[in-house]
Amino acid sequence: MINNTLSSYTASTPSINTELDLTVTRQKGIKQLESTLSCSPSLPLSISARQTWLVFGAAVFLVTVPVFVEAPIVRSLPSLSLALAAFWVWLSFTLMSRTATYVWGDLLLGFSWSWLAGAIYWGWLRWEPAWHLPVESIGLPFACWCLAKNWGKVGNWFYLGSLLGTVLTDVYFYIADLMPYWRQIMRVDADVAPQILQNALMQVQTPWGQSWAILLALVLLTVGILPLGLKQRHWYAFSGAVLSTILVDSLFLLAAIAA
Repeated sequence: MINNTLSSYTASTPSINTELDLTVTRQKGIKQLESTLSCSPSLPLSISARQTWLVFGAAVFLVTVPVFVEAPIVRSLPSLSLALAAFWVWLSFTLMSRTATYVWGDLLLGFSWSWLAGAIYWGWLRWEPAWHLPVESIGLPFACWCLAKNWGKVGNWFYLGSLLGTVLTDVYFYIADLMPYWRQIMRVDADVAPQILQNALMQVQTPWGQSWAILLALVLLTVGILPLGLKQRHWYAFSGAVLSTILVDSLFLLAAIAA
């Protein structure tokens, strides 16, 4: 009797241990799953934040570098520059056809409008500053229509930011009375241009010119920095384009000083 009881006890002990092991294993698995679920949202957020700053950097690049790339092309080969605008549009739609590259195609489409406007104005109309803003605004109806349809937000906000920077720069040229120098430098030979730049620089260095330069720079800084707090890609594209205007204008100022 006692032997049977002991044997049954010893036979049941492994099954109890097995159940305990399974219970512990399940609890560990549940804890690991909870830990994974609690941490998983941070991964997409970190990827999104990284891509958002990449959009900002790309916007800065697309405003600053092409200014110095397109300028020599458009002066000597304006038709080629115009054809490149069509190529940018084709490339942008190609990128937008893939989910992984959609945002870059979106941004490139907005850049295409800026490139097209630059090709038209600097290729055939650069002698008259009054035509600058109307030509630069060539993509404005399309951008507004797309944003009303909630489509292409990254590229269209980039274009609007670039256009705003152009508007404020031209406003400064009008206020500081720099338009006559613009007309002169577009018509003279390269060896005469440094003297015209020096004369324009003297106009900028007046109290009137300096005061307005500081005021408009503060406007650009404010408009460019505030949207960064919204943490959205299209606002980062807008901010990158606006803040790049300050960089481009500063580079042109340095070029005038060095002339």
